[in-house]
Amino acid sequence: MNSSGQLASRQLLVAASPDPDTARYLAPDGSVTIPPGVAGEVLRALIRDLTARVRTDGGEVSPTVRRVLYALHEAAQNTAAHAPSSAHGTPDTPPATVELTTHEAAQLLGCSTEYARRLARTGRVLARRAGPAWLINNASLDAYRKGTAA
Repeated sequence: MNSSGQLASRQLLVAASPDPDTARYLAPDGSVTIPPGVAGEVLRALIRDLTARVRTDGGEVSPTVRRVLYALHEAAQNTAAHAPSSAHGTPDTPPATVELTTHEAAQLLGCSTEYARRLARTGRVLARRAGPAWLINNASLDAYRKGTAA
């Protein structure tokens, strides 16, 4: 993250008033429990930051981070499915979509990257173009792996 991003993050944390209930989200091992009601918001913020980082330095997100993002996605979907509409009568904002590169999809399927591209091109999995690359919807890929329609 660049210095202005780090400064903004620190300002956000400092601006937030200390909450005495913060300790209930911290486990003894240092892990943090994210309440389901904010999982979608946390996921969107993480994806926005990670996307900017990957575009800037060309790095990749580790498999562990991908699993955490997927868990947040699942929590946000489950919460959205069971949450009532907002006070304005419109549904709450849908959770962000988790997408994989064709390389990552190929690793999960145990196939070549070209075959994963072909699945995206032919519409057998939900995907979109992002410049020269294909981004494959993770839920659609899971459905394809299980042999069910997405």
